[in-house]
Amino acid sequence: MKVNNILVFIAIVIVFMTGCKSQKKFEFLSPKSGETIILGQKVAVRMHFPDSAIDSVVYSVDGQVIERKQDTTQVLLDTESIGLGARNLVAKLYREGKEDVAFSNVTILPESPRQYTFEIVNEYSHDTTAFTQGLEFENGFLYESTGAGNDLISSLRKVELTTGKVIRKKEIVGTDASGEPYFGEGMTIVGDKIVMLTWRNKLGYVFNKDTFEQVATFNYQQSTQGWGLCYDGKRLIKTDSSNKLYFLDPNTYQEMGFIPVYDHNGAVDYINELEFIDGKIYANIYGKDIVVIINPETGAVEGQINFVGLYKNAQRGAVDEEMNGIAYDEVGRRLFVTGKQWDKLYEVKIIER
Repeated sequence: MKVNNILVFIAIVIVFMTGCKSQKKFEFLSPKSGETIILGQKVAVRMHFPDSAIDSVVYSVDGQVIERKQDTTQVLLDTESIGLGARNLVAKLYREGKEDVAFSNVTILPESPRQYTFEIVNEYSHDTTAFTQGLEFENGFLYESTGAGNDLISSLRKVELTTGKVIRKKEIVGTDASGEPYFGEGMTIVGDKIVMLTWRNKLGYVFNKDTFEQVATFNYQQSTQGWGLCYDGKRLIKTDSSNKLYFLDPNTYQEMGFIPVYDHNGAVDYINELEFIDGKIYANIYGKDIVVIINPETGAVEGQINFVGLYKNAQRGAVDEEMNGIAYDEVGRRLFVTGKQWDKLYEVKIIER
C-alpha cells in the first residue's frame, strides 16, 4: 500500500513537471525591462518561447511593427532608426489559434558628449538694459531680441558690434486677449525677414529686417511657449522650455513635427536660445553657463561647452542675469556669446578638452 502511494506521488510529480515544461512563459530574455541602450547599437531581441510549435511572432516598438517572423530566431533592434528616449517593446506570439503577449521597455540614450572649454578672443560693450533672448550676426551687425527686463519693455534691436550702440530699436508693447503683456523671446533671420517669438502669448512676429516694420504674425500649435529660435536654411527650429525641438515651415510658420533632445543622462530640458552652426544646433540651457551642441536629426547632445567663469561681474544676480545669446559670424567664423543684462558680449574660441 505504501509502495503504491509512492508510485502515485511520483506519477503526479512527473505529470506536474511535464505540464509546467509545456507551459513555459512567453517573455523577453533580452533586452531586459529598464535597460539603457546606446544610440547606434544593434541589439539582439531574444525571447523565451513555449515548447509547442508556433505560427508567427510579431515584434513592435511603440505600436509600430518592426518584424514579422514564423520561427523563433532572434530579431535585431536597430536603435538608430528607432530614436532616442523611452521605448516600449511588444512581442505577440500566435499559436493554435491563440495570442500570447510579452512586454519590455528600454531607454535609448546617446554616448557621453564631447567636452569643451573656451578662450576669450575679444570683449565688447553690451547694453545692460538688454534682457537678451535672441541673438544673430549679419553683415557686421548684431540683431538682438529682448524680454521685459528691468526696463519692463521687450524689444527688437540692431546693434553695432564694436561699440554696443543700439542703432535701431522696435519696442514690443501691448497685451494679448488674456491681458498678458507681450514678452519678447528668441529670434532669427530668414532672408529679408526677422522672425521673433513671444514667451507665453503663443504668438510669433515677422518683421522686415531693414525697417523693423511688422509684416505678419503667427500662432503656436503644439508648442505652448516660445523660448529659442534658429534657422537651418530649410526649417525654423523652436524651443518651448521642454526637451523638444519643434520644426516650423519658414513660409507658413506651421509646425511640421518635433524631436526630443537627450544626453547620456536622459532628457535635456530648459533648452533656450539657439544658433545653427555648421549643421549643428548650439543651445543655451536656462539657468546654467552651459551651451550644448545638438544633432538636429537625432536630438542627441554631441558636445557640451562649459562657460563657467566667462562672466566675472561680481554684481551678477542669480536670477535674470542668466547666460543667454549665441551668434555666429559665418563669414569670419566667429562665435559671440552674452547674457541677460550683461555689460559684456564676448567673442570666444571653443577648445576641446
